[in-house]
Amino acid sequence: MGTLRAVPLLSISGFFSLPPSFPSRVSHGIAGTLLGEMALCAKKRPPEEERRARANDREYNERFQYASNCIKTSKYNILTFLPVNLFEQFQEVANTYFLFLLILQLIPQISSLSWFTTIVPLVLVLTITAVKDATDDYFRHKSDNQVNNRQSQVLINGILQQEQWMNVCVGDIIKLENNQFVAADLLLLSSSEPHGLCYIETAELDGETNMKVRQAIPVTSELGDISKLAKFDGEVICEPPNNKLDKFSGTLYWKENKFPLSNQNMLLRGCVLRNTEWCFGLVIFAGPDTKLMQNSGRTKFKRTSIDRLMNTLVLWIFGFLVCMGVILAIGNAIWEHEVGTRFQVYLPWDEAVDSAFFSGFLSFWSYIIILNTVVPISLYVSVEVIRLGHSYFINWDKKMFCVKKRTPAEARTTTLNEELGQVEYIFSDKTGTLTQNIMVFNKCSINGRSYGDVFDVLGHKAELGERPEPVNFSFNPLADKKFLFWDPTLLEAVKMGDPHTHEFFRLLSLCHTVMSEEKNEGELYYKAQSPDEGALVTAARNFGFVFRSRTPKTITVHEMGTAITYQLLAILDFNNIRKRMSVIVRNPEGKIRLYCKGADTILLDRLHHSTQELLNTTTDHLNEYAGEGLRTLVLAYKDLDEEYYEEWAERRLQASLAQDSREDRLASVYEEVESDMMLLGATAIEDKLQQGVPETIALLTLANIKIWVLTGDKQETAVNIGYSCKMLTDDMTEVFIVTGHTVLEVREELRKAREKMMDSSRTVGNGFTYQEKLSSSKLTSVLEAVAGEYALVINGHSLAHALEADMELEFLETACACKAVICCRVTPLQKAQVVELVKKYKKAVTLAIGDGANDVSMIKTAHIGVGISGQEGIQAVLASDYAFSQFKFLQRLLLVHGRWSYLRMCKFLCYFFYKNFAFTMVHFWFGFFCGFSAQTVYDQYFITLYNIVYTSLPVLAMGVFDQDVPEQRSMEYPKLYEPGQLNLLFNKREFFICIAQGIYTSVLMFFIPYGVFAEATRDDGTQLADYQSFAVTVATSLVIVVSVQIGLDTGYWTAINHFFIWGSLAVYFAILFAMHSNGLFDMFPNQFRFVGNAQNTLAQPTVWLTIVLTTVVCIMPVVAFRFLRLNLKPDLSDTVRYTQLVRKKQKAQHRCMRRVGRTGSRRSGYAFSHQEGFGELIMSGKNMRLSSLALSGFTTRSSSSWIESLRRKKSDSASSPSGGAEKPLKG
Repeated sequence: MGTLRAVPLLSISGFFSLPPSFPSRVSHGIAGTLLGEMALCAKKRPPEEERRARANDREYNERFQYASNCIKTSKYNILTFLPVNLFEQFQEVANTYFLFLLILQLIPQISSLSWFTTIVPLVLVLTITAVKDATDDYFRHKSDNQVNNRQSQVLINGILQQEQWMNVCVGDIIKLENNQFVAADLLLLSSSEPHGLCYIETAELDGETNMKVRQAIPVTSELGDISKLAKFDGEVICEPPNNKLDKFSGTLYWKENKFPLSNQNMLLRGCVLRNTEWCFGLVIFAGPDTKLMQNSGRTKFKRTSIDRLMNTLVLWIFGFLVCMGVILAIGNAIWEHEVGTRFQVYLPWDEAVDSAFFSGFLSFWSYIIILNTVVPISLYVSVEVIRLGHSYFINWDKKMFCVKKRTPAEARTTTLNEELGQVEYIFSDKTGTLTQNIMVFNKCSINGRSYGDVFDVLGHKAELGERPEPVNFSFNPLADKKFLFWDPTLLEAVKMGDPHTHEFFRLLSLCHTVMSEEKNEGELYYKAQSPDEGALVTAARNFGFVFRSRTPKTITVHEMGTAITYQLLAILDFNNIRKRMSVIVRNPEGKIRLYCKGADTILLDRLHHSTQELLNTTTDHLNEYAGEGLRTLVLAYKDLDEEYYEEWAERRLQASLAQDSREDRLASVYEEVESDMMLLGATAIEDKLQQGVPETIALLTLANIKIWVLTGDKQETAVNIGYSCKMLTDDMTEVFIVTGHTVLEVREELRKAREKMMDSSRTVGNGFTYQEKLSSSKLTSVLEAVAGEYALVINGHSLAHALEADMELEFLETACACKAVICCRVTPLQKAQVVELVKKYKKAVTLAIGDGANDVSMIKTAHIGVGISGQEGIQAVLASDYAFSQFKFLQRLLLVHGRWSYLRMCKFLCYFFYKNFAFTMVHFWFGFFCGFSAQTVYDQYFITLYNIVYTSLPVLAMGVFDQDVPEQRSMEYPKLYEPGQLNLLFNKREFFICIAQGIYTSVLMFFIPYGVFAEATRDDGTQLADYQSFAVTVATSLVIVVSVQIGLDTGYWTAINHFFIWGSLAVYFAILFAMHSNGLFDMFPNQFRFVGNAQNTLAQPTVWLTIVLTTVVCIMPVVAFRFLRLNLKPDLSDTVRYTQLVRKKQKAQHRCMRRVGRTGSRRSGYAFSHQEGFGELIMSGKNMRLSSLALSGFTTRSSSSWIESLRRKKSDSASSPSGGAEKPLKG
């Protein structure tokens, strides 16, 4: 039942254009399949060890049989569609099973049903799926043709010629013009801009809309003339095709020289040329070898727990079916041996049957055919239809629509909707997910002095509302008017020429990769790769150090009104491992200086020992800033002499030319120069919380969902954000901080945390002492039952030790006993490892939510991945199962859509199995009264139409529209979410109850009419009993009983429910009378022989009394059981519905009291309720979370205790820590 989900790492919307009217859900599915099936389209070639491409030499390049630039993502053509599609569909076990049944039905000796009873539903399912697949493939063909037929200018024999993209080959030189898509992965040779620069937009690759700069190597940047390019015969030797978007390693060999190539020299397919008139590039990778296509990833299967349970149950049902077939086959063999032999004269065996044993063997297969409807094929189709409906509800939810960004919520998969109602663990990124990722320069520390706070006349720190006007930057005509800063002393220091302050802002204006665009004179627009960089460069701009422009070799800055151009010697770029960035520049006086900014944990270890005193002061400031939830960076510089720089630059060049381990060699060279630096200061940037985050976290916590924050920020910042968003509270018993640097230290800190938690419950319940519990096999359940609320904060280096195989269980035990967990300074890989750890040992559904590329691995690892469409591109969205724009929508996704989806799917499955067992088991009982001859009770047309016409739409309506409580109550009472976490609504126990009810119904359905018909007579005195009358009576009873049952099961009635239920009954009677009419007999006399049978049978009062009696006896026990449960042991949803009724009655009463004034009796005020109700609680207007807690505590003691007892049972079944991975821990 797993559905394919698209998990591309990159967007292809600009490439494979789909019409605007095409549904977004389908386009996402196509996008995923487009990329996921590239392997089917490309010819299998031996893996490359290196790529060689020679310019203007197609004959040389063709030797290597490189892939062409033709994209073929379609799966079928006119000839192959039918066989290939049918082959794929019969990969599904269910389809193969029903095909097997169809083949059995074609064997006359064993088939007692016509072949169309199976082939009609099977063909219907196969046709619907085939039409969907054909539609998808049509759009693939359309996209393929659109992309492959795009025109490109290719240099062939010294002349630029128009060529289709599909005809472009490796080694060709292509000319691109402004706003054109890049046709293949190109090495940039030259451009219209000075120094071989060009500007590109990579939104189709990584979702980032800001422009990026690429540069040709100097030796080719002068090849702007076509005649020169035609003579260019350089050869590129580089890495083989791979999916690393940010890395490229190669060497150009030309004129007996070697020139290193990097990602800065490459234009990747999917990019768009911007602000550049033209450029020329050499094709290195084409078609499926391009990084765009290499990043397709593998199509990923995600299956829900209900899917897995259903597969198990279907196997059990099949086993049950075989057992019933064996019992009836044995009965047939015995009957034929003992009784049937006496009637050979007028009941002879078929020619092929020569013994009672063989007759029993054939009877076995006949009963397998007849009883197969316990698992009808319509079950699988109905499940997918319901899931699709739930997905559309999420997409259409206006309350999850972000007006500011005009972004709706999006269900990018239809497979996982019900699992949204079972989440126990949420793993969240911080920046951009809990916070807005809109950075504001807030404070800074320069040479030991902190700036940014404003003090009143008494020396007290002023709050935001008490502050005077912000700093006036009118002296600077290039200042950004949106920038606000409150401390005037910093601007005074700049104006007074303080050298440290000037050097501080000079570093911020030089050490970055921001692009500047000046549309009008003095109107600067910065294009930054991250919001942090943009905030820092904007701060420097306002304080008089204005970054104005850059070339590949220079950076121009206006320092206090004076334009100064620095020679850019090297950029040592930022990455997740280095966590710092440096530039080396030469100022106009010829002095060489390295400027560096980076994370404090990295940079503070690389400072010169002479800065120790300043380091101590700055560290105090950093801790203060982090305590306020600000993001911090440390700034440092280092002077380099000419001789050292020349020597270092040569080593850097050699490292960049290395064919193997180039990244490691460059990192080593960078490490050498970034040492013994002089500390300048630190910056503090504010990243505000998103709206509604504290309320969302509080509500999800009340729903017993544990939230873990996994962030790359430093510990103090993360802890402060934890308090801001109410994950951490002052009411908590204790917040444990784990910061150990060694395995032993981390183990000891985790042990102490567990001891403190256990101390509060040293003697609980059964008289166990603490030591006894430590040695107990139920350690985790004991830990999770401790009194008090705890939180755990762990650093990245400590987490690395905690995730080791011999300590991961200790970490998990400790973390799962805490209400909140915050992991700081974690890498993207560690995020995924933490999620995988919980999945591995806890039988709990996990959800990961994030907004950036560093969250992709975590999102893919969790059971459910949610992407926030924020400031960091759309990589997370593209890898996710669900997407929206704000964290606060998560509460609605889980508590409303998730809970409803789980409830609906469970009710649907319970009813579906019930109605099919009630329908099928009648044949089993009838077998004992028909000589086990595999005769059916019902008419064969009824068997065909029962699941696809008579009972399909009512159960679909319930599965799509049903609710137990309205959405407002789902949000108000988060405890309603717990049954999904405990998997209470559909499990093996519930399944057996449904089966038992179905078997009970089938017994009554058969034996009541059988007993009545044994003695009953018609109005004219003739015997009522005949096969067709009995069949009509049983079938009518069945349709009415299951219709009444679904009416009882439906908790939320809509016009559609009414129409489908009563309409299905009307359709049943219409078809019944039509099949027994003269008209059909005249047309098909061999098929519809029993003319008038239905009319005659249903005209008898005895038949209707039998139907009513059967219905009442089948339904009354269900009504009685539900009535008693509602009164004696109501669950929380029952209580909430009761409060709604109370509220409605109170409103009606208040309206009545307003009309009649005070003339009535005082006691009439509570006449509607003779026990204390919920009126005061509901009408009090208290905070909804308080009312939720109050209600969940006030509701009948049994209502809360049964959930808690089940939770304890679930916890008690957890295995011991020593059990390893093979014995999962349950929480």
